[in-house]
Amino acid sequence: MLKKLRIKFIALNMATVAVVLAVIFSAICVINYQQSVASVHEAMSNAIAFTESKSRALTDGDTQGQEGAREQDAGDPDEQADGDWKDDGARHGTPPQIGGGPAGSGPHVPVAVYRILKSGSYELAGSAASASIADDVLEKAISQLANAPDGSGELSELGLFYEKRTSDTGIARVAFADVSSANGWQTLALTLAGVGVVALAVFFVISVFFSRWALRPVKRAWEQQRQFVADASHELKTPLTVILANTSILMSHPERTIASQSQWVESTQAEGERMQGLVADLLLLARLDAEETDIVKSKPKERIDLSNLVEGELLQFESVAFERAIELESNVDEGIAVLGSIERLRRLVTTLLDNACKYAGDNGKARVELHAQNGNACLVVHNTGSLIPAEDLQHVFDRFYRADKARTSGAGGFGLGLSIAKEVVEEHGGTITAKSSDEEGTTFTATLPTA
Repeated sequence: MLKKLRIKFIALNMATVAVVLAVIFSAICVINYQQSVASVHEAMSNAIAFTESKSRALTDGDTQGQEGAREQDAGDPDEQADGDWKDDGARHGTPPQIGGGPAGSGPHVPVAVYRILKSGSYELAGSAASASIADDVLEKAISQLANAPDGSGELSELGLFYEKRTSDTGIARVAFADVSSANGWQTLALTLAGVGVVALAVFFVISVFFSRWALRPVKRAWEQQRQFVADASHELKTPLTVILANTSILMSHPERTIASQSQWVESTQAEGERMQGLVADLLLLARLDAEETDIVKSKPKERIDLSNLVEGELLQFESVAFERAIELESNVDEGIAVLGSIERLRRLVTTLLDNACKYAGDNGKARVELHAQNGNACLVVHNTGSLIPAEDLQHVFDRFYRADKARTSGAGGFGLGLSIAKEVVEEHGGTITAKSSDEEGTTFTATLPTA
């Protein structure tokens, strides 16, 4: 299941990134294409403006008496040739500049400008044009634009951009540029596609790494849940087996009285109570887990006199300590109060006391202390006895975890008590720790915020 979850996690991330990159790169290509088209139209507009200025400069020069071999229609000076861009300086007008970095006019776009005369004929406007057009293509283009209104557009079937502008005298000038002048976006798109592939490959590696890291808590929780179910099943299996065996024995001798079969009845009752205790602990743990995820707790916290609660539980355990020949000592400060649930705080105290009495050993000692320290109630439960190994100490609060058989043999526990104690402490906003050594024994310290 975790493997499928990882695959879904990576696939979802990769799909999301791929879509985002595709949208961003597509937007970049569209913007680049629009800017290229705008640059082409600007170049065509500048070229037409340049030829118009050349025509006006030539007309002004001839009017002042300049001699030349060029013949023209005196009544229509605009039909004269627009002249050569390589003039002698007497003619006004400057061709579009290129180069010079920021001072330049942008990338150079080859443009061809033609004049459509009133007679319907056409000619190249300026002998130094930066582009030329094949005769058959030019004829088709002029025929389509001869009666077209002024403006700009694209002749897609001819592969040309155009801009048409008509002067006051009725002479139209048309500038042409190849559509390939605006195809820089295609190279950009290929470059971005390569960048996208590399980015997706890098992100895939990162996703694989982070999927392991992100799913590590899920994996741990899944394994703990699976182990929890296995342990609970194992703990329930033993009493159920005993109960079924006892029942089978009782049913095999129906003629006997209950008094004669009392040992099997008592054994069944004991195992039933054992199961009842286990189920109660499991329900409490489930309840604590559910409340941990709730934003609002189901029950309001009340002010609890923790000092009185600890003193009361100590009285209950004096007889237990006496039966086990354990010396039970206490040092409880008065007036220490906390906010919480009295039932669960009582369960915390009884769990720690019961644990201390169980494992103090023959003629051992158990000591309970309660002090106020730095705004917290500090409950310390210490017992002598065998050492808890370091590899076991870090797991003592795990559910169903029990150390070696020497510590659990005959204790009758399920390994849930300390887990419940930890959940109760954390529910009340506190912490609990454990330490153990051969010289000092085992000590559990629970710290809770005071009221």
